[in-house]
Amino acid sequence: MFLRSVELLREKITQDDQNQYPFSIPTIQSLDVIKLTSNVTFFVGENGSGKSTLLEAMAYQCGFNTAGGGRNNNYNLEASESALGEHIRLSWLPKITNGFFLRAESYYNFATHIDSIDGQRYYGGRSLHEQSHGESFLSLFVNRFSGKGIYLLDEPEAALSPARQLAFLRVLYDLQDTSQFIIATHSPIILGFPDAQILSFDHSRIREVQYEETEHYQLTRRFLENKKQYLNELFAEREDDI
Repeated sequence: MFLRSVELLREKITQDDQNQYPFSIPTIQSLDVIKLTSNVTFFVGENGSGKSTLLEAMAYQCGFNTAGGGRNNNYNLEASESALGEHIRLSWLPKITNGFFLRAESYYNFATHIDSIDGQRYYGGRSLHEQSHGESFLSLFVNRFSGKGIYLLDEPEAALSPARQLAFLRVLYDLQDTSQFIIATHSPIILGFPDAQILSFDHSRIREVQYEETEHYQLTRRFLENKKQYLNELFAEREDDI
């Protein structure tokens, strides 16, 4: 494990900043220091809870392109600017510069960038655009993730079927002894990776939880165990609202 902790630099946040996004997010307001205890750490929480925002800020501090990519992937995407990036500190032992930031929502732009620099040879020899979305993601994982590195992944399941999510778990397993992964995810399959640290961003603060405590696991389990009753209750609630 290389990255040991993430600290919010409160002294750099102005009074005006506190009322502005992303500093207005409850989990960011309550953030002090996050200690990382595993080579695989998951960020979980509802949309808007701050997990992707913090992950992007970490990518900024790592020197990765916050639109997606590593240190050497230079292309511009206006929406990728990280307002939180200058307000956190990463503590390393030792510091690692090799790695990658996967941002699922801007992956298309990254794939276009790779084509523009004729970089397909580093990704299995085929354009990432000439593969299905799921194939493209797995090609990235298999060909780009190697050696000692830190990999920050924002919702990698976005393009992965359940079977390919299991294949992704194998990638994590094969690399966990030499690399560190920090992953924001909604997938109960990916969250099931053994001995991973899970940090929940729900309930206005960041706290460590067990797999079975996550809403992702609990909701999925309830649905699979009694689909008919779950759907009847869901649709009845909707009819009551009308």
